[in-house]
Amino acid sequence: MKATLFSVLFGCGLAALAVSAAAQGGATTAGKTTNDGIFTDAQSKRGAEAYQMACAACHDAQLVGSGTAPALTGADFNANWKDETVGSLFERIRLTMPGDNPGSLSRQQSADIVSFILGFNKAPAGQSELPTDTDALKAIKIAAAK
Repeated sequence: MKATLFSVLFGCGLAALAVSAAAQGGATTAGKTTNDGIFTDAQSKRGAEAYQMACAACHDAQLVGSGTAPALTGADFNANWKDETVGSLFERIRLTMPGDNPGSLSRQQSADIVSFILGFNKAPAGQSELPTDTDALKAIKIAAAK
């Protein structure tokens, strides 16, 4: 009987720890902005390579846009994405880009490209890579660089 009670209490304790850890994991992005170092330099460099292969033909190598492809830098980018979340930008890229092959980018490539775009727009790099989880990314607001 004691072993059964111990097993139940131990199992409940583990479950509580798991819930607590999950809540803390989600809280690591809650309330963050693009000014909080949400990607690494290495990730942004990978994103620059992916951007050149998948995005530059339409959005230009300097992210200024061309034709119907909007600018991904400067006042136009800031106006289009002000008060949006990183998750929205990530999903737009992941699901609709590149224009000639929508949805062909992996979650990692999409996160890397977002990191490159943010870094190009003077958002600071940090110690952790931008995650590929949409819910976590939706907790991060896009903000003008400080």
